[in-house]
Formats: sequence, structure tokens, C-alpha cells
Amino acid sequence: MSWDADSSDEELMLCYRDGDAGAFDALYRRHRGGLYRYLLRQCRDAGVAEELFQDVWMNLIRARSGYAVTAKFTTYLYRVAHNRLIDHYRKHAHAAVASFDDEDCEELESLPEQRERPPDAALDAKRQAERLLALVAELPDAQREAFLLQQEGGMSVEEIAQATGVTRETAKSRLRYAMAKLRQGMGEWR
Repeated sequence: MSWDADSSDEELMLCYRDGDAGAFDALYRRHRGGLYRYLLRQCRDAGVAEELFQDVWMNLIRARSGYAVTAKFTTYLYRVAHNRLIDHYRKHAHAAVASFDDEDCEELESLPEQRERPPDAALDAKRQAERLLALVAELPDAQREAFLLQQEGGMSVEEIAQATGVTRETAKSRLRYAMAKLRQGMGEWR
């Protein structure tokens, strides 16, 4: 099986399973940013996020020979990440969670600057973004995870349910509550 830039994630993973290391590189480039941001915003510690990030990719490498397409690749990838987070939380149940700081996210540093906005609009946008990130951090863990899987992973409700091992209705409810809390928090802020 061969692949190109238009190949689906599932096709790339099948090619990687069959020995094509270049297919893995393409998958990594496609998903590294979203996966890292998901882990960082879940655990709120850049060092831990980096460790978990590496573990997720290593788990994917180790499991490649048994890979079969049973769901979207992103569902598979974020399920591996979810399970790794659960393992981490269990192992470090008594550890304090460090605060989240956007400056720890390399992807945010690579975003182009928007120079055409007036300074007051840029300041307002920055404050809105800071407020939104603070609200996301305050969400209950399950709601934050559902929100981040949708926003960072681009996952549907069904895929979120599969990745987190809950029913579709539970995933939908978590996402709905998260969105309502975020809207309310942003509305109160204005």
C-alpha cells in the first residue's frame, strides 16, 4: 500500500503498520500540535505533558503491528492519550497540579502575529483568550476533556465517547455542560 499527502490517517497508519516509517512521520506532523495541547491542558504541566506526549507516541509505535481500522485514527490516538492520562493520574494521585501557562505551549509561539488590529482590539482579544483558557482550566475534568477532544482533536461526540469509554449521551452531556459553563463565564466577564 502506498500513500501521499491526501491519504487518510487510517491509510497512513496501515502503511506504517506494514513498515513504511515515512507514513508515521506524516501522522506525527498532522497530530503533534493538537495532541500536545490536549495533554498540556489536561495535566497543566509542560514537563508532564511532554512525558505523556512521548509515551503516547511510543505506545502507538509499540502497538503498530496489531493496528486494525475499527474507528477513526484520531479516536484511536486520543484513546491512547486518555488511557495514558488516567494511568498518570492514578500513579500521581497525591501530587499537586501545577498551574497552566500558555507560554509553555510551543505551538502558540508559532502563530503569526496579527499586526493589523488596533492595539485596544488586540488587548481585548488577548484578555478574552486568557479568560477562556482560565474558564477551560476550571471545568471539571470530564467536561474539560470532552471540550478539548472536540476542539483540539476535532472529534465528534461519537468519537469522544469511544475515546473516553463512555456512552454517546454521556459524552454529549459533558460537552454540552462544558460549553454552557464557558458561554456563561464569557458572558459574565463582558
